[in-house]
Amino acid sequence: MEAVRDAFGKALVEIGRHDKRIVVLDADLASSTKVTYFAAEFPDRYFQVGIAEQNMTGIAAGLALMGRIPFTSTFGVFASRRACDQVAMSIAHPRLPVKLVGAYSGILSGNNGATHQAVEDVAIMRAIPNMVVVDPADAVEMSQVVKAIVEYDGPVYLRMSRDAWPDVVPPDYTFKLGKSVLLRPGDTVALVCSGMMASLCLEAASRLERQGISAMVLHMPTIKPLDIDSLVEAAEQTGCVVTAENHNVIGGLGSAVAEVLSEFCPVPVKKVGLQDTYGECGSNEELLEKYGLSAAHIVKAALEVLERKKK
Repeated sequence: MEAVRDAFGKALVEIGRHDKRIVVLDADLASSTKVTYFAAEFPDRYFQVGIAEQNMTGIAAGLALMGRIPFTSTFGVFASRRACDQVAMSIAHPRLPVKLVGAYSGILSGNNGATHQAVEDVAIMRAIPNMVVVDPADAVEMSQVVKAIVEYDGPVYLRMSRDAWPDVVPPDYTFKLGKSVLLRPGDTVALVCSGMMASLCLEAASRLERQGISAMVLHMPTIKPLDIDSLVEAAEQTGCVVTAENHNVIGGLGSAVAEVLSEFCPVPVKKVGLQDTYGECGSNEELLEKYGLSAAHIVKAALEVLERKKK
């Protein structure tokens, strides 16, 4: 089990060895985002911009126009909120192949508190035209995601968690943009997740099984564009859905799922995530419990949505 950010840094180096178009711009957070690996290997392709995220975003756009594939490196709050206008106008509007890395995503930001917790970054980025939004579950998936987004000719927001999470993707797994992955079959309720919440959904599914409830776990690493076909199929098969995300329940994965199902397969939906609030300092376990993101809370949501399905 490897920290997702370490997997990102190592994958970036590996791909950088084969593709000299890749450059990295850093907003003074290299040790946190692990682009230190890239800086050590390719110092001539690493640019320390300093704490100037808006400027970094503009520079990345310029480098993309010159044929480079830039990765910008900062925390998710600064990549999304602080540099939003530059992202929209300089990168997304002309559809440039800039890869925006938003580290320390959600409330699990290493005791940094509300100023560094990206609880609305997905909502911001998925609302920007032309932007792809990806939220890998584990280190294995992250390694594949880096390669895939380099091959994608357009802007991508890559959400990256700080810590190590259990490996959950299948051994033969191949990541594809816009495609979900079935982590566990089930026919009573569908747990639809993104990012590190996948491991908590698997734990919740095991707890539900002990209660005689068959829970499907469907991981959506690509939040935009969403895998509509798989989502609708899961809803049709189970008749109710719980979404789980390390993000505000407004505008993120839960909202994306509800938008799709309201149009194609209306079923009861319960959203697990931050309930329109900011976080605070604390350990991962404390924050997951306080803000209702733990496996126990996912189980509770599943039981609630099952009651709604019966009615």
